[in-house]
Amino acid sequence: MANEVSIRLGVFFGIFALVVIWELLAPRRSLNTSKIVRWFNNLGITFLNPVVVRLVFPILAVGMALLAQERSWGLLNSVDLPYWLEVVVGVIVLDFVIYLQHVMFHTIPVLWRLHMMHHADLDFDVTTGLRFHPIEMVLSMVIKLSVVVLVGPAALAVLIFEVLLNATSMFNHGNIRLPLSIDRRLRLLVVTPDMHRVHHSVTIRETNSNFGFNLPWWDRLLGTYRDQPAAGHQGMTIGLAQFRDAKRLTLPWMLALPFIGKPGEYAINRSGREPVSGGK
Repeated sequence: MANEVSIRLGVFFGIFALVVIWELLAPRRSLNTSKIVRWFNNLGITFLNPVVVRLVFPILAVGMALLAQERSWGLLNSVDLPYWLEVVVGVIVLDFVIYLQHVMFHTIPVLWRLHMMHHADLDFDVTTGLRFHPIEMVLSMVIKLSVVVLVGPAALAVLIFEVLLNATSMFNHGNIRLPLSIDRRLRLLVVTPDMHRVHHSVTIRETNSNFGFNLPWWDRLLGTYRDQPAAGHQGMTIGLAQFRDAKRLTLPWMLALPFIGKPGEYAINRSGREPVSGGK
């Protein structure tokens, strides 16, 4: 699509700026580590990831959707639906796949090793929503391209989904305060910061809950929803028990973490006892 890059960049920088201003005006929690250090390294990985993905893949999700439509690949290209409904179904299906992918990265030990870089952040703000290991991003694109070929969503649906996913990831990782009455209503439609913050708790049973990024329905329907952290949002500890050293928030360590860091007991199929703080 001709304007894909400008649309994505415009929404990215617009939402990022809004959440940053919101965090300054109405923060939910006090940060425990150096914001300058975290932001320098979290944003470093943010700008590295698209470069890596673009070098690995000759075609990305929107381009694959156009190719699938041209060659009649996928279920939705084989049925006659109104275009608006095809777009809506495509967005919802892609969001459900991302929910399942997120659960999978918490379940399979080798994938958890990659994903724990995201969870190892010791604070929770807009840059946490952009902090993912490049190999995880590559695997995520493999899954996304496969789903586009099998399902055949409209290219517009893929673009809307990717823009929404990026925007809501920044929003629901924001260190922002929402009135509880608004949060209760809003989380019926979209994952809110208070809802997703539970997922970044150091407590295993809370880490393995609230997997949604965009739509909040999947957690409720599939039994992974947790309303609030046991210690409350002010009392909860962010991150992973085995990674508590603020000196390790650097980009080289983040990239090396899946290969040298201890995975702990966080993978869903190993959960049962809560971790003891400390470790390497």
